[in-house]
Amino acid sequence: MHLLYSLGLHLYALLLRLVAPFMPKAAQWTVGRQGLLAHIRATLREETAPLVWFHCASLGEFEQGRPLMEAYAASHPDHKIVLTFFSPSGYEVRKNWPGAAYIFYLPLDTAANARAFLDAVQPRLAVFVKYEFWYFFLTELHRRQVPTICVSAIFRPEQAFFKPWGGFFRRILSRFTHIFTQNQASVELLRAAGITQTSVAGDTRFDTVVRTATAPPRTLPLVDAFTDDWAPVLIIGSSWPEDIAVLTPLLRQYQQELRFIVAPHEIEESTLRQVEATLPGLVVRYSQADAATVAQARVLLMDNVGLLSQLYRFGHFAYVGGAFGKGLHNTLEAAAFGLPLFFGPSYYKFQEARDLVERGCAFPIASADELLTAFGPLFHREEARLHVQDISLDYVHDYSGATRKIMHWIEGVRVRG
Repeated sequence: MHLLYSLGLHLYALLLRLVAPFMPKAAQWTVGRQGLLAHIRATLREETAPLVWFHCASLGEFEQGRPLMEAYAASHPDHKIVLTFFSPSGYEVRKNWPGAAYIFYLPLDTAANARAFLDAVQPRLAVFVKYEFWYFFLTELHRRQVPTICVSAIFRPEQAFFKPWGGFFRRILSRFTHIFTQNQASVELLRAAGITQTSVAGDTRFDTVVRTATAPPRTLPLVDAFTDDWAPVLIIGSSWPEDIAVLTPLLRQYQQELRFIVAPHEIEESTLRQVEATLPGLVVRYSQADAATVAQARVLLMDNVGLLSQLYRFGHFAYVGGAFGKGLHNTLEAAAFGLPLFFGPSYYKFQEARDLVERGCAFPIASADELLTAFGPLFHREEARLHVQDISLDYVHDYSGATRKIMHWIEGVRVRG
């Protein structure tokens, strides 16, 4: 199984090199790992402060790990954080994040790379956020007796860990010192599979979204100008072309009664033009807007990244994209502001989305007609919208606190300076 695992990773890396000329993200993944270990060794050679290693697959996992990184830094100001990413989607956006002293791509998971990386970093603690179960890195951390935890993890019965042939994958999980899960069902799955060093802490993203919702808001003059009237606002976050196709009838039907802020997941020109075609002449791109143009527009099209979590405070309703294809995006950011949520049908893998649906705060839809049917009663009955708001806010606040629980465990482990 070791051989198949290693062969699969090398084939994956080869495939990315082959498609790199045609796919920008593959090119970033490949170029980012050229001379990577030499760069890491040179960068850390003179470092004398204790280092702790946090690893995130991509941007979503970074947002889950962020409150824990910030809490750790506040508790251990003499330590420095080394942050790694597997995906360019995380690294390229957060490579200059000031909360970490060092930010790198993760080297490919081989025995030699794991030894070389850990020789350079010498971490006192290793934290893997949600996913990314790398056999050689975890085995080498275990051999060196470095406290190693996984946080905000969630497991499902169909995963390889829980199959009769999944012994190799279960051994990977056994390398963790402790696994903090989002829910009790994950704990029970792990313990039935013989992985007992686990407990429920919850999802650290709740801590992030609560802090965002309660912090002093970022100044966004153009958005203020766009929403500076009595028209309710629908925030469309992380949308894909499939989402816009479903949303188009709603945008057209309510164009006189609503304003819309659209933040596509990818800001390619074709995606922006699709949004502009929904309400011709009434869409303005954020980068081209001024106070006069936003006053006349019905749709503010965000052709940048990094503002979505701040935009939800301007909303009365939210649609979160991804659930018609690659996977539902972050619903908690909108729920933290109490917005009634709408999204596509593929949401079952996301615990918080299921919770919000069960509580009547979120409404999955499978077509444009279903969206119009679900949206109408909440739009026309203010008391219904406010009722959803109260339930949503209670849910988010009740489930916050994962960071505190994990930090309590960390403080109980001797992380030597």
